[in-house]
Amino acid sequence: MSLCKHCIQGVRHEGDSQGTLKTIDGVACYVATPTVDYPKDKVILLLPDVFGIELSNNQLLADDFARNGFKVVAIDYLNGDRILPDAMNASYDLMAWLSKHGADQTRPPLDKVIAALKAEGVTKFGATGYCFGGRYTFDLAFDNVIQCAVASHPSLLKVPEDLKTYFSKSQAPLLINSCEVDQMFPIEAQTQADEIFGAGKFAPGYKREYFPGCTHGFAVRGDMSDPLIKAGKEGAFKAAVEFFLEHL
Repeated sequence: MSLCKHCIQGVRHEGDSQGTLKTIDGVACYVATPTVDYPKDKVILLLPDVFGIELSNNQLLADDFARNGFKVVAIDYLNGDRILPDAMNASYDLMAWLSKHGADQTRPPLDKVIAALKAEGVTKFGATGYCFGGRYTFDLAFDNVIQCAVASHPSLLKVPEDLKTYFSKSQAPLLINSCEVDQMFPIEAQTQADEIFGAGKFAPGYKREYFPGCTHGFAVRGDMSDPLIKAGKEGAFKAAVEFFLEHL
């Protein structure tokens, strides 16, 4: 399995982050908390792309979810070894990086943070995974660790195997934000997802959004000066918020 060039291409978004960096059971996290009253038993886990929790785009996404009434914990499941933003405009050995970030390395920090949040009284988890994070959103759903899943332009999925595994094992409603040009989750995979989950077949709930004119990575690193990509990024976020409000 591999990543594609679009997994590290994109644009850094501007804005002041409102959340805080903190350590949860030894794992670095970015935590965004609503300024209004919110359900303390629910948390959205944000599983970022390969640029990690330090990328402003990922922090701003967490802040936006918090503005919509969700506490968000973005987890450094890359163990401090994120790809630096400069790689967006340069060549980079993705395969070498990927070899150090398999499930054996990425899953333990996720489990540690989830266990710590449970000890604090959290009983319901949603997860929103972008690109690389889509893979691990699926894995958490396989084990029914989360109660609602959103995957935006997911990478590293085996299709149709992972889709069938999700259907047979998970009870978490699933939203997939897909796009027109995506080597990691192409039109053929999108069609197979609809065939497996759609038309009411998946009882917990399924929805797939499709954004024309957008490329893999649009929901987190899209060029906001492009009207179609701007509409896609904002549409994917709106779909995620609505899905969490309905199912979490």
